[in-house]
Amino acid sequence: MSIWGSLIGGMVGFSFGGPIGALIGSMIGGKLSSSRRGGFQQGFVQQQQLFVISLIILTAKLAKVDGHVSKEELIAVKEKLKIPEHEIEQVGKIFNKAKEDSLGYEPYAQQIAQIYRRNPSVLDEVVNILFYIAEADGTVSDSEINYIKNVSTIFGLNSNQFESIRETRVGSHKQNPYVILGCQLSDDLQTIRKKYLKLSKEHHPDVLMSKGLPKELITESEKKLAAINSAYDKIEKIKS
Repeated sequence: MSIWGSLIGGMVGFSFGGPIGALIGSMIGGKLSSSRRGGFQQGFVQQQQLFVISLIILTAKLAKVDGHVSKEELIAVKEKLKIPEHEIEQVGKIFNKAKEDSLGYEPYAQQIAQIYRRNPSVLDEVVNILFYIAEADGTVSDSEINYIKNVSTIFGLNSNQFESIRETRVGSHKQNPYVILGCQLSDDLQTIRKKYLKLSKEHHPDVLMSKGLPKELITESEKKLAAINSAYDKIEKIKS
């Protein structure tokens, strides 16, 4: 089932509050109901819709850090999210609402971190896709890097995890396999293999989709898994 078709409307009855609930509620003419515990009662399709909405909001905030939104970035958003033509207007409304919103990105990132607190690999993928969007105009500025790093910190990712994601975005011939796997030159192959197996399992597309990552967004995750596999192959050859 595609995530497109009723992105905003599909959130009606979805029980959550916070800045995301307020933003979407303002677009549908009313507040979304919030649970007593402030928790998130998510069906699987709603998980996917919420992932996309979260990504659109953070992308809109990312687009502001350089003071302008480039045509390349907008094209990347459309292509990355595989937005069909008939849904462009709806997605554009979410994007523009978040971009014009006076609230900073931090409250949104904090809420997203809370939603996916039990699925850190999904948060990892949000950071990965933010890098993809930032790369769209040919370069990732210092302000964009700082933004993405701050988001990853709010998500609870440590510096090694952030650098691992960042390194997978580098051309394959320039990648440092030790940084990608979050290990040291002095680590033995057995220790490195344990880290590799953990990462390859966490970032397998099937696992990510089971946690709410829409199939429309899986391409960059597949590239990351390929970088993880390649990193281990390189280290194995060195250590053997």
